[in-house]
Amino acid sequence: MSEQEKAEIRRGLRDVYIDRTFSSFIDGKKGHLLYRGFNIDDLARNSCFEETAYLLLHGDLPNAKQLSDFDYLLKSTRSIPTEILDVLNIVKKSHSMDALRTAISATSILEDDVEDISLESTLMKGIKLTAMAPTIVAAHYRLSIHENPIEPRDDLGHAANFLYMLSGETPDPEDAALIDKDFVLHAEHGINASSFAARIAASTKADIHCAVTAGIAVLKGPSHGGAAEGVIQMALEIGSKENARDYVKSRLKNRKVIVGFGHRVYRTEDPRAKHLKEDARKLSERKGDPKWFGILEEVAEAMKPYAKKGIAENVDFWSGAIYQILSIPEQLYIPIFAMGRVPGWTAQVLEQLDNNILLRPRLLYIGDKNREYIKMEDR
Repeated sequence: MSEQEKAEIRRGLRDVYIDRTFSSFIDGKKGHLLYRGFNIDDLARNSCFEETAYLLLHGDLPNAKQLSDFDYLLKSTRSIPTEILDVLNIVKKSHSMDALRTAISATSILEDDVEDISLESTLMKGIKLTAMAPTIVAAHYRLSIHENPIEPRDDLGHAANFLYMLSGETPDPEDAALIDKDFVLHAEHGINASSFAARIAASTKADIHCAVTAGIAVLKGPSHGGAAEGVIQMALEIGSKENARDYVKSRLKNRKVIVGFGHRVYRTEDPRAKHLKEDARKLSERKGDPKWFGILEEVAEAMKPYAKKGIAENVDFWSGAIYQILSIPEQLYIPIFAMGRVPGWTAQVLEQLDNNILLRPRLLYIGDKNREYIKMEDR
């Protein structure tokens, strides 16, 4: 039997383990997610983004001084220089993810030791990218609507400051808490497509800017990070909760997917989704805007019979509702995901560099062999 005949092809690399990790654990059958051994339920209820980012990057929860020092480091590296603003102005008409990808790549010019891929240097640069990402996204949004970017404030947390930089108004603490929780829930999720891309970049000994840029590029794809946008587009198409069940029935009859349902890993409810569902319900009541939650709740009810087949709500289903109720522009939905995920990408890159091997899978060739070259005049 030839090597080709023996080869086992796992399209999509489903259930293929490429390495060992300490960053996160996923049990897709039971619907469990752990960051560094801590259950996502506990982190969603009790932690904040700054604490969760520290956990992912350092391996343990910080004490009060460690968290204070880490928070200070994030706040002191939030601002972006004129050179990056110039880049954002050039691409102000582009999608926010394109702008974020371009600007993150451009921030490498700020580093004197950009090619230093030691763990210490990579960690520090990852923290800086975590800090700057919201500033980049908010600045690009402001430029895209012909408004001046707003400087970050050092008296606001990571999530609250992002909302402030969008509008110039100090956000409602409850609104900021929702975005903070969203960041926590999106911070890390194993070797998904974007984290795999980041690790591939790191495996070549490329720097952290290359790796995070690769992660952002892959996250933009609608099969990965774009679901929240799709959920709201679906809700707009449905129009009212009275139309939701007929919409679902029609889509399924025509073998079309319902956006925000199902996950490549989970065969039950996404453990992150339940936190955002309850938050979306409370937010809709607090804001007096029940429309979007009502539509999506009806969609979820119509999809309940399919939960036993592993087609349940994922984290993006309810995050889209929260963004819509908070009047966050649709073009920022995926960048919010990316902002939360930068610590996770950094953690993955650090693991790759700590025990590095070039990630170089193979493709099984099935084309013709030994074809004879034909000169141009004879073709």
